[in-house]
Amino acid sequence: MSVKIRLSRFGRKRYAYYHIVVADSRAPRDGKFIERIGSYNPNTNPATIDLNFDKALDWLQKGAQPTDTCRAILSYKGVLLKKHLQLGVNKGALTQDQADAKFNAWAAEKDSKIKAKIDALRTNERDVNKKRVEAESKIREARAEAIAKRNAERAAAEAAAKAEAEAANAAAEGTEANAEEPSTEA
Repeated sequence: MSVKIRLSRFGRKRYAYYHIVVADSRAPRDGKFIERIGSYNPNTNPATIDLNFDKALDWLQKGAQPTDTCRAILSYKGVLLKKHLQLGVNKGALTQDQADAKFNAWAAEKDSKIKAKIDALRTNERDVNKKRVEAESKIREARAEAIAKRNAERAAAEAAAKAEAEAANAAAEGTEANAEEPSTEA
């Protein structure tokens, strides 16, 4: 029986996540499996990978063959490196302490790279949000200025109309006063 470490699809349409399973190679993709050793969610940035490191290493040492995607995931998590170092220890090329030191150094470097990527994504998101807020405030200020200008124009037009009406009233009162006075010229 050939055993594979592969992905089993779950989730809804266009939003898939996967379980990392150990299964017989003849079993269907989402069918029967021997053991579930983790999960993989490619929808997040960076992708979320939860993996039982010891079980994955154990299955690799027993001879389970990972698919291409699972091989990349296992490499990303360091399972393949740990297997390689363990083979060196078994052959006598390294001591267990040397292998552990190499793996810990690699893991620390990998964690720092992942944290740097997450920090870069967060700062980029903050910058984008800050630019969006600035653009919205500029638009809001421009609208407020336009409204203030329009209100000032309306107030000026109303004041002019009122002054014109008062002038017309004063002129009308002046003509009425002239019409009421009897003419003494005749």
